[in-house]
Amino acid sequence: MQRGRPRRLIADGVEPHRMAIIFATGIHRKVTEEEKRAILTPFIAQRIKTFDHDARDLMRISRVGETSGGIPVELNRALFEYGRVVLIGGVTFHYFAGFTGGRKLVCPGLASSKTISATHKLAFDCERMDRREGVSTGLLHGNAVHEAFVEAASKAKIDFAISAIVNDAGDVTDVFCGDQITSHRAACDTFASQHKISIAEKRELVIASCGGYPFDINMIQAHKSLEAASKACIDGGTIVLLAECRDGLGRDDFLNWFDAEDSGDLGRRLCEKYQVNGQTAWSFLKKAERFKVAMVSSLDEDILGRMRSKKLRADGVEALINEKTRGYLIPNASKLQIITGSN
Repeated sequence: MQRGRPRRLIADGVEPHRMAIIFATGIHRKVTEEEKRAILTPFIAQRIKTFDHDARDLMRISRVGETSGGIPVELNRALFEYGRVVLIGGVTFHYFAGFTGGRKLVCPGLASSKTISATHKLAFDCERMDRREGVSTGLLHGNAVHEAFVEAASKAKIDFAISAIVNDAGDVTDVFCGDQITSHRAACDTFASQHKISIAEKRELVIASCGGYPFDINMIQAHKSLEAASKACIDGGTIVLLAECRDGLGRDDFLNWFDAEDSGDLGRRLCEKYQVNGQTAWSFLKKAERFKVAMVSSLDEDILGRMRSKKLRADGVEALINEKTRGYLIPNASKLQIITGSN
């Protein structure tokens, strides 16, 4: 949220009770009151009403059509109850939607659980039992998930869009405004040019940080940094992920997916009864089978064990390094796309 915008609207004569702010949380938890004040400032939080999207609240969801692929598009009614709709969000990489922000604020951000599940399922190829071709970090053209998001978001009338790029200190460094598709694409192109890293080779040890809160708020979010780190590690190598996960795994049922015998079994279960977080579990397990995954985290050791990884104390990282170790240190891995000759 650009903090100055509501203030200017109020100063220009728009009455606060005629404005509202809705948080595009998708299927994730609600934004806390403390977080709202931090995002909006207390001035705005006290004067403008805010809504929390609930993907399962059918009283607040309207069906507005379907995509060309037959996916039902169900969106929050707030998108159609106000005379003007402005999207405001940040842009960074996403491991299967290509990038965050833009159309993603509407779908999955303000979509029903049915629409979210159906669009996310496009990321998994049940014939190959693997991620669908063209679905990856930093890719938009030919990305089936991105294209479905765009189609779904187009069912809402968006008057203006603001896409921001934020540095590691939390300061906005670039802002792209205007048409929701054009401005978002420009932000994605700029972000990629600044955060795409090419490496000559993969190495045996990769130590990666999510970049702190909120990128490591839970395991589902922290996995995005593991995805980036996996691009720099040789098969059989070790990945150490620094992720606090103060909110735990992100969903109470996330750990149940790891009852599967292996990633193949988990993939079959996913295709039989798809759930969004099951795909994240599959992706994590796939990496845990390919690499030795250790985490410096607040998560319990037994939980990480069920996920085929291990808990590592901060002072235990040093024991993995000697004069012959070849590896990479990756800060803020959630914001990077790593490319090698073998990618």
